Formats: sequence, C-alpha cells, structure tokens
Amino acid sequence: MPYFRTALLLAALTALFLAAGLLLGGEGGMVIALVIALGMNLFAYWNSDKMVLRMYGAREVDAGSAPALHGIVERLAHAAELPMPRVHVIESDQPNAFATGRNPEHAAVAITTGLLNSLSQEEIAGVMAHELAHVKSRDTLIMTVTATVAGALGMLANFGLFFGRGRNNPLGIVGVLAVAILSPLAAMLVQTAISRTREFEADRVGAEVCGKPLWLADALGKLDAVAHRIDNHQAEANPATAHLFIVNPLHVRKLGGLFSTHPPTEERIRRLRDMAGVAGPWG
Repeated sequence: MPYFRTALLLAALTALFLAAGLLLGGEGGMVIALVIALGMNLFAYWNSDKMVLRMYGAREVDAGSAPALHGIVERLAHAAELPMPRVHVIESDQPNAFATGRNPEHAAVAITTGLLNSLSQEEIAGVMAHELAHVKSRDTLIMTVTATVAGALGMLANFGLFFGRGRNNPLGIVGVLAVAILSPLAAMLVQTAISRTREFEADRVGAEVCGKPLWLADALGKLDAVAHRIDNHQAEANPATAHLFIVNPLHVRKLGGLFSTHPPTEERIRRLRDMAGVAGPWG
C-alpha cells in the first residue's frame, strides 16, 4: 500500500507537470515537462532527504554529542523494530520535528533546538515516536518526494510567468497566468489530501511505540501553541516542505485552513487522550 500511494502521488504531480508544460509551450512544452518530471522523480527518490536536511541546516548528532536525544531515539527504534535512524538537530527557535528518508534503512529524524529546549524528556520521546511511526509506515518517502516535486512545480510556474509567452504557448498570457496561479494550488491540495490522514495514523502508531499516548498529546499541545508565535524562516521560504513537520511550521494566517497540511491539533490530542482513557478539554 505505501508503494501504491507513492506511485499515485507521483502520477498526480507528474500530470500537473504535463498540464503546466502544455499550457506554457504546447506539445513541445509538454514533452519537456515530461522529461523534467521523470528526472525530478528519480532525483527526488534518491536525494530528496539530503536536500531537505541541507535546506534546514540540519547537523547530525550521535551518542557522544547528544547522548540524551540519541538514547531516546535508539530505545524507540528498538521498540518499533526499526533500524537506528540518523539523528539531526536544526538550529531554530520554533519547536518542531520531522522525519525523512526513502525507507527505514535510510531514514533520518530531525528536531529543532526550540523543541529540545521547551519539552520534557517524556514529551520529546512522544514526538520522536511519532516521527518513527512515519518511518515505520514508509511515509517518509511520500513526504520527501512530495516536498521536492511540489517545490519544483512551483518553480516551473514561476518560470512560465516570466518566460512562457512564446509563440508555442497555445493560450498566451491566459495559459501563463493559469499555470502560475493554479499549479501551486493544485500541488498543495495533493499534499493536503495525503498529509492529514497520515498525521492521525502516525499519532496512533507513535503512541503505541512509546506506550504513553499522553506524552505525545502533551507535546502536541505545547508545540501547536508556541509554533504559531515563532517564525520558521526556512519553512516560510519553502512552504512545499510544511507537511514534513509534526505541527504546521507556517503561520495559519498566511496559509488558510483550506490548504492546511495538518489536521486540527485539538482533534489529534482528543484521539490520543481517548487512547489513554483520559477525558480532556475537547472530549
């Protein structure tokens, strides 16, 4: 099923590439877009995780440089029956985290300094269990490939806005504007459709991995409250990567509810508290 979802996602994004190429340059533009899309899909499969980690300036840590964090991830990986992922730290005041990698054997988890400084060890364990749930379900391949290809689609739209007025453009300036406006929106809708259900499942599996649903529930409450007040400048500059994070790194006022890549945090917390058999303020 993970491979089917990945293939379906890539097919949808590739179709968007072809449609954009057709509107910008006719049949010749569609052929060029197809070549770019195929090359991007292959590149994203092998390199998208490295690109995302580099984009956020993540530095790898080990048992010597970050013993507490490394130990938490190691114990959780063992409980989840996963290979030990690479562990990275991102210098950012916004508390957040994500996982990346094309499969469990090539996985990495990344956590911001803001998260490390604002959560307890138990809450950090809840967050890391959530990220390892993404690895276990092989969501990380979908997440990283989507971020890379959707970002490339946005660049194609911008390219068309400036250079897409040639004689091969079948719709002229109307086609250019359609690509520039609709392509990024369509790519974001594809991301949103997959991301919301994936987060609920990762919460559930993560709670089972760490054995303490309330650790993750408490962490989500803190992360959601603080993330909306602190900028994540890398994420704001690269919104196609927003769905990677455990909570939305973009400010809601800029994104809008329709295109939110994450389900409502209060609903996530309610479900986790239900797993723990504890009545909360939302249930």
